[in-house]
Amino acid sequence: MRRGRSGALPRGTAERALTSVGTGEEIQAPGGGGATETRSEPQPRGAEESRLWHVTLSVSGAEAPLKEVRRALEQLAHDHPFLLTSRYANDHAEIRYWEEARDLHDAAAVALRLWGEHRSTARLPPWEIVGLEVIDRETYHQRIAEGYGPPPASPVGVHPF
Repeated sequence: MRRGRSGALPRGTAERALTSVGTGEEIQAPGGGGATETRSEPQPRGAEESRLWHVTLSVSGAEAPLKEVRRALEQLAHDHPFLLTSRYANDHAEIRYWEEARDLHDAAAVALRLWGEHRSTARLPPWEIVGLEVIDRETYHQRIAEGYGPPPASPVGVHPF
């Protein structure tokens, strides 16, 4: 049985069946007869390994003075040290950074909270999120190697469009 959306499977995957993974703890099966069964215990939530995700967050809204937008993005970069680069104009901005998270859902959730959570501390413009891209490290590097992806963030920092 497949779970998820119908259609093509993600690149590099094949039809997968859901299975249980035991802990290797064997116990005597009820009724004796020498048969054993394996009891599996669920893994703690934090036991899964974190991965790096490249995030591009796009925001836009009413025009704001360029100096204030730049200052706010510089403060955001100070508050969130993993920011790679920010590009901005007086009515929109794009923020790119690496996020460490267990999976895409966690990385996207953090990204969607970033602007709102830092709005008052960094005095960000009251813009709304209009775009979000979250890709894994392998996909990011593959895009760069194939020549169609966001150019590497250089120079790092806050820059006008």
